[in-house]
Amino acid sequence: MSSDTQDVKAEAVSSAGTAGRMTHREVVQALSGLMMGMFVTILASTVVSNALPRIIADLGGSQSVYTWIVTTELLAMTATVPLWGKMADLYSKKLLIQLSLGLFVAGSLIAGSAPNVELLIVSRVVQGIGAGGMTALATIVMAAMIPPRELGRYSGMFGAVFGVATIAGPLIGGLLVDTSWLGWRWCFFIGVPFSVAAILLLQRTLNLPTVRRKVSIDWLGAFLITAGVSTLLIWSTLAGDKYDWVSGTSAIFVAAGVVLLALAVWAESRATEPIIPLSIFRNRTVSLTVIASVLVGVAMFGGTVFLSQYFQVSLGKSPTVAGLMSLPMIFGLLVSSTVAGQLITKYGRWKRYLVAGAIVMTAGMLLLSTIDEHTSVLMLSIWMFVLGAGVGMLMQNLVLAAQNDVPANELGAATSTLTFFRSMGGAIGVSALGAVLAGKVTSLFAEKFPQAATGGTAAVPDLTTLPEQARVIVANIYAQATSELFMVAAPIAALAFVAVVFVKEKPLHTMSGDERRAQEEAGLPLH
Repeated sequence: MSSDTQDVKAEAVSSAGTAGRMTHREVVQALSGLMMGMFVTILASTVVSNALPRIIADLGGSQSVYTWIVTTELLAMTATVPLWGKMADLYSKKLLIQLSLGLFVAGSLIAGSAPNVELLIVSRVVQGIGAGGMTALATIVMAAMIPPRELGRYSGMFGAVFGVATIAGPLIGGLLVDTSWLGWRWCFFIGVPFSVAAILLLQRTLNLPTVRRKVSIDWLGAFLITAGVSTLLIWSTLAGDKYDWVSGTSAIFVAAGVVLLALAVWAESRATEPIIPLSIFRNRTVSLTVIASVLVGVAMFGGTVFLSQYFQVSLGKSPTVAGLMSLPMIFGLLVSSTVAGQLITKYGRWKRYLVAGAIVMTAGMLLLSTIDEHTSVLMLSIWMFVLGAGVGMLMQNLVLAAQNDVPANELGAATSTLTFFRSMGGAIGVSALGAVLAGKVTSLFAEKFPQAATGGTAAVPDLTTLPEQARVIVANIYAQATSELFMVAAPIAALAFVAVVFVKEKPLHTMSGDERRAQEEAGLPLH
């Protein structure tokens, strides 16, 4: 191709890209629909927490059902994220995100009307599939609309949505359950009007070009990935409760999961359009950010999910107060992600925030490993703010680094791969660190109350029924166990620091994902 022809072609592509680029106002309007969708999917996972005891009692469920109502949504969401991400590279992102919200609405209506726990669990799977689509596609759509250099100014909005939904969920759930003319079923119904509004809003405000080409979905790879991941997540959810971590049952689960994932790798290496292109792992930035995302998921979710129990059992706080005590961590996340995003947009440098975030997150874990039953709320708030600030600098910027370093036609796969591994890390972290907590509690109960030792896992006690002397001992037991949990999580967080140190900083693109894709398909160099 002659230089004159290439220049004309470049000018045509550039003009088309500039004409199609959304203005700041159009971006904000489109993001409003995305943020509303994100709000209801995050809310769905937290609003049910305070309602579960009433749900289980009304539907006649058992303790194992209690666990599955929570974990089935997580399983479905984690396992389907890669499939949504791949479809985003092949089909209309707008249609897919509306489809994911539609599935979420269907799951919510079934859950709210469920006459028994079996149908409720099925509905949670449907909700999880929809939530997986929303989780993967929101970030992918942002990358398609907004150049990496400009993403920082908008990331704080999503941080705010995440924080508000996380905090508001348990409070709204408790209020609905305690309101006689509403009840727990409205914990599921409440998200329906918001989801429908998000679908309509996206129809009006989200305008992205659809690349029409012959496509091939790797259904075998999708099945094997989903089956392998689900097997390992089911194992990590039930291990330590239904059977020992080191047992024949554990070995069967792990072996089956590993074999299924090995077959998935084989299928992906031969697929025309693989769900997770193995070639993206040849990209050093993607590989390192995936490793860091897994470690952040394990440390963050595995460590913090048990803080509410510590607040209630060791510090004697009510469920509502325990929910409010998480505010400092959410505030730290919001402040750091917003400030880091603005600075990245202004100066174009991003690696320093990954490194600083990993250091600060590890420091937060170490500070929380010193807690006991006498730790003041002020000190806890400061330490939780530190932890939140570290996570805020890390999570979204890991995605930014990967998106900036892959071809535009792999944006969906790269983004969903990171989200997938972070979710999987979180699920395994909750199970593994939960086993550490349970083991420590059991051993301390056997030590402090030898006459009551049963050889099984100690149940969470009702402090209101205990005499004062026993209550003090139990408070100490849970404080010790929780502090040890953070001591175990701190080295995991430190490994995330090692991973991000080796990420190579590259200049951020000034073109959106769709503009980059047009350039790449025209065979033109990116500027």
